[in-house]
Amino acid sequence: MTADDRGEPGPVAVLANPTAGRGRHRGLLPRLLEGLATSGRRVQVLTASSPAEAEAACHAAVADGVGALVAVGGDGTVHRALQAVAGTTVPFGPVPAGTGNDFAVDTGFPADPLRAVEVIAEALRAGRSRAVDLARMSGADGVDRWYGAVLAAGFDAIVNERANRMRWPRGPRRYDLAILVELARLRPRRYTLRLDGVAHELDAVLVAVANCPTYGGGMRICPAADPTDGLLDVVVGGRIDRRTLIRVKPRIYQGTHVTHPLVASYRARTVELTAEGITTYADGERALDLPVTITAVPGALRLLR
Repeated sequence: MTADDRGEPGPVAVLANPTAGRGRHRGLLPRLLEGLATSGRRVQVLTASSPAEAEAACHAAVADGVGALVAVGGDGTVHRALQAVAGTTVPFGPVPAGTGNDFAVDTGFPADPLRAVEVIAEALRAGRSRAVDLARMSGADGVDRWYGAVLAAGFDAIVNERANRMRWPRGPRRYDLAILVELARLRPRRYTLRLDGVAHELDAVLVAVANCPTYGGGMRICPAADPTDGLLDVVVGGRIDRRTLIRVKPRIYQGTHVTHPLVASYRARTVELTAEGITTYADGERALDLPVTITAVPGALRLLR
């Protein structure tokens, strides 16, 4: 007989990424697990040796009837876990322990991992969860993916794709070099942007479709995005040259870039995005090739807070 058969809640499954944030919180995991155990619930650590295995482990845990899922790591770890809990009643808790923790912070969790666990444990004790929106993207081949924060489909996505193909140098310098290479190749691309059925043809170097305001570790790319309003925010950087992009990019941390005359903002429930040769990145993770259709799904996730 399972816990569910006895009317008891299932265990709290924990997906932990020991390499998140370059491993700086690796030694903290036992304390985080102890904090979750104060909820009075059994804690079950999921095992995985790759992102694909992590995602599969989360799907298996949800199918087995876990009472909650907690992700310890950054936005990439959260992204893997979201694929399993999106659209279900299984509550979710993100513990920010990565390089980028945008989804956790934007949805109200403390940036400190121990404090975030306290919030999650209290919600578990109280049986409390709160609904937030997620974005669902669908590719031309029928594949669906969920994301919580931001979909990048312009210069930032191109840089990520370049960095992922490079074998040298290792670490953050590889990303810095990828930026320099792609800045040298910077050119506007032609996009078709269909917002709730209304088409816009435009040339742009930066396109972001957001459920939450920030990406990349606190860059407020879509500063007005609200994960509880049932809408997606779209920010487009138009025919921007290299010099202008270098000047405008630092303003993204404050969200003031949206006042630049070459930057446009939109809001819609459904966004269809088409361009040639772009692979999108969602929550910092490699996602689908364009074209994609992105839909805001109200209340698709129950958060433990």
